[in-house]
Amino acid sequence: MITRDDVANWRVLAVDDHPDSLEVVVLTLESYGAEVHTARNGRACLDMLESFRPTFVLLDISMPVMDGWTALHQMRTDPELIAIPVIALTAHAMRGDKEEILRTGFDHYISKPFSPMSFLEDLLAVFNDDYALMERIQQRV
Repeated sequence: MITRDDVANWRVLAVDDHPDSLEVVVLTLESYGAEVHTARNGRACLDMLESFRPTFVLLDISMPVMDGWTALHQMRTDPELIAIPVIALTAHAMRGDKEEILRTGFDHYISKPFSPMSFLEDLLAVFNDDYALMERIQQRV
């Protein structure tokens, strides 16, 4: 069972151009006590990261202005942002999409649409496997 203690210390930047997707993420995480900031595209994500250091970023891939691939690349080449875990939050669910997303530097993948509970369970699985996450971060740093 998921409790507030599991999520309350999270500081999250959720980036998606679809208001409905953002609303589900924000309401779900905030209901468990997480601090959630939002952005509507990759450019706004990078701007937000100048003043806000999240525990992790939830990043959609297909967005206007700047897509998630480009934002991730810029984060991975910035020494101040390289260690922040980035989780793809995307409707890209074709065969091979998950592998490509992980190969290009995302730390995890969550497919849309999702239920609030499955979303939280996926996030907890990522952070409960601290060793694997830390290994991926160490390879980048």
